[in-house]
Amino acid sequence: MRSWVCSSPGTHVWLAVIAITSLVIALAPHGLETYLLHRNSSNLHQLAHHPMRALLGSAFWIENPADLLLYAVLFEVFHAPVERWLGTPKWLFTVATAHIAATLISQQVVLVAIRLHDVPRSMAHVVDIGVSYGLAASAGILTYRLPNPWRWFYLAAVLAFFLVPLAADRTYTDLGHAISLAIGLACYPLTRCPPPPGKPVVPERPSGAH
Repeated sequence: MRSWVCSSPGTHVWLAVIAITSLVIALAPHGLETYLLHRNSSNLHQLAHHPMRALLGSAFWIENPADLLLYAVLFEVFHAPVERWLGTPKWLFTVATAHIAATLISQQVVLVAIRLHDVPRSMAHVVDIGVSYGLAASAGILTYRLPNPWRWFYLAAVLAFFLVPLAADRTYTDLGHAISLAIGLACYPLTRCPPPPGKPVVPERPSGAH
């Protein structure tokens, strides 16, 4: 267990922070819960007034603490293998780029929709938090880790999972997921030179051993 966690430290530190914030949400009174979720959202209002806090904070909260176990499984299935394969810096670059780009582009779409009166102005204050954009990016880049022909079956399943809701519902969150998936797939050059695996530790032979 220790070696598993140490092999993907970024994934498990991120997951630990989410566990803490989920516990805070679970124990907080309703008014405080609402305040924390809105304060750490990456909606238009927060991006306009506190852009750095909105982009960073929204990556460490989930709206429903009951979903923590599901996210823990998803982190182990997608983030941990990618981080272990590419190394922490490349994995972090991929998920951070996807989280930031998907948030900014999807919220820009919301802004345009508000100006065109397609959605109410209250959309500028909607709760927009979660870690799903980063997960979509890891799911995308993980495609290149799989051998043929399983790579193509996996890619078809991932595309269907993210693009069918976008075509059916056309929400800004679905758009963000599609953008994140595309960024993960576009990060293929990062997979060309993955870090070499660490050398196994060979126990020292006792004196006189043959």
